[in-house]
Amino acid sequence: MTMTNLPPSLIPTLSGEYYTDPEVFAQEQERVLEAMWFCVARAAELDKPGAFRTYQVGRESVLISRSRDGSIKGFLNICRHRGAKLCTEESGEVKRAFQCPYHAWTYGLDGKLVAAPNLTSMPDIDRTEYGLINVHVREWLGYVWVCLADEPPSFEADVQGAVVERLGDLESIERYGIDDLKVGRRITYDVKANWKLIIENFMECYHCATIHPELTEVLPEFADGYAAQYYVGHGAEFGEDVQGFTVDGSEGLDRIPGVADEQDRRYYAITVRPQVFINLVPDHVIFHRMYPMAPDRTVVECDWLYLPHVVESGGDVGRSVELFHRVNQQDFDACERTQPAMSSKAYAKGGVLVPSEHHIGEFHTWLQNKLDVRPSH
Repeated sequence: MTMTNLPPSLIPTLSGEYYTDPEVFAQEQERVLEAMWFCVARAAELDKPGAFRTYQVGRESVLISRSRDGSIKGFLNICRHRGAKLCTEESGEVKRAFQCPYHAWTYGLDGKLVAAPNLTSMPDIDRTEYGLINVHVREWLGYVWVCLADEPPSFEADVQGAVVERLGDLESIERYGIDDLKVGRRITYDVKANWKLIIENFMECYHCATIHPELTEVLPEFADGYAAQYYVGHGAEFGEDVQGFTVDGSEGLDRIPGVADEQDRRYYAITVRPQVFINLVPDHVIFHRMYPMAPDRTVVECDWLYLPHVVESGGDVGRSVELFHRVNQQDFDACERTQPAMSSKAYAKGGVLVPSEHHIGEFHTWLQNKLDVRPSH
């Protein structure tokens, strides 16, 4: 249920139940998070065979690891014997195999069942069929993307297509050489808000003048409320007196060599549904991944990526990290202030969007088309 009979300037939002109802969240896990390409690990962190990381993707725990042949594999993090969680740590390294801590069923880095107590007395067990269950894996921009669907959607259309839709072409993002950048800082935020509130916030800048004083100093046009994602190819221009994308507008770090002159002194923001935000500035890239954990809880992992020599030489990334860390805190505080109201009778029919937020209305339509169950109340 949404508002009706609105004046032409306003667009209705989703009703509050979409942000609180466990049934809606379960549908989103199944139809969106487990059905689409979902970004997890920085590939360079899986730096040797046996290095692994685990992630929550929808309702599933997913295990990502580097195999003997150097490729990255993805598996459901579940033992095929009795369903125990195979790797209980968020990250680590195994020498040759993954062993279930319950009954010691053991799997090679390729997922094949290699050993189990008394396995030799069960010669009829197919080692591949009873191996770990694979998930689809792609590498792009130096990140590992997984898809839990049996038949994944087109990576080119869904993931790369989102970048093209925002920037106009793939070449524009390729100039930043994101594959080869290094993580200078990673901050993980535990946000007490629904994942959609975070996406909606990131997509609009109507709030920027109110809650982002540092950002609007660096990007003055944001004070007018038009987001960087307002039209294709647009990058918000740095203010005249601003030297770099830093908390005080002071000089940034070494510019990424591939960045074109027309991309210099500009900020670009991209949303890749369902859970990635990419922010491009001349000397670094800020890469967010969201992990929706519950209707009212989302973990956000944010990487600040720089040229390798900047990170390796111990260059001071603090002022550039601090700018967007403050933006993140300001945004997530706003989302946490909003979440409790989603269950208020004042929001039972939802709220409204102003014209500069029209693309949030399009996001809501997209989401509703993915779900076949509406809130039950």
